[in-house]
Amino acid sequence: MKHIFFIDLDNTIYFTKPNEEQLMGELYRYLESLDLGISDEKFQLAKGEMLRTPFLKVAKKYGFKEEIMPEVISYLHRREVTKPLNPSDDYHFIKSLNGRKFIVTAGFPKQQTSKVKMLGIADDFEAVHVVDVSTTNKNEAFKLLIEKYGLNKDDILIIGDDAESEIKFGMELGIETFLLDPENLHPNAETTFRGTDLSGLHVAAGQ
Repeated sequence: MKHIFFIDLDNTIYFTKPNEEQLMGELYRYLESLDLGISDEKFQLAKGEMLRTPFLKVAKKYGFKEEIMPEVISYLHRREVTKPLNPSDDYHFIKSLNGRKFIVTAGFPKQQTSKVKMLGIADDFEAVHVVDVSTTNKNEAFKLLIEKYGLNKDDILIIGDDAESEIKFGMELGIETFLLDPENLHPNAETTFRGTDLSGLHVAAGQ
């Protein structure tokens, strides 16, 4: 039975699309005021990816002007979500898991911790660990948490939607994973468990 859970935040605990204006409206307007050095078509594609992929990865993929990036990054470090967010309809499956729960999320610390506050779920977790993807990744974060809290990998289940991040790194570390893939975006991803929703979570955890 698993009794330690490393849980992704964005598109796992809540979904970004229904909360797009609260999360991204201000950022979109800020970016529109800058010369990003890309076409409007590319910007629209980039906006779509910002909902599910860390900003720095999107900026690199679409070739945002390097000269403006220090200004943008400074803005993102200061930014907070200040309007209420709604957890997913499946959140009760996470909340009712028995054991120690840690949020492990990639992004800017102030922004990510403000999301947890606006979701009203902080008390459901032992800790929130924000991974700065400009300097590290979730592989290193998982190893850090295991060492810091003296955890046994056999007791852990990693839950998330990103096949190329938490799921991939969990498998590399020999930790069991649950891939949440509601749109079947990752049919060939290697994972211990998978689901289009979280209804199978307790079975995966052996609870």
